Amino acid sequence: MARGHQKALSQQRNLKKQDAAKKGQGIDQKTAAQKALNFKCVVCMSQLPDPKTYKQHFEVRVQFINCSTSTFV
Repeated sequence: MARGHQKALSQQRNLKKQDAAKKGQGIDQKTAAQKALNFKCVVCMSQLPDPKTYKQHFEVRVQFINCSTSTFV
């Protein structure tokens, strides 16, 4: 087991390694936004965040398909 000065140096090195690891993992906004998009349109494959937006997308963009409420969930 390390003692005294050697122990302090080891702790400092470990702290620097942990800080470097945290900086490397930073929050990427693009990745976070991609995770929030849970629903995918079956026609155009665009990704949408919730069922309400999905339904609006169908009503506005995909008018040529007969859509029922069962396809929205």
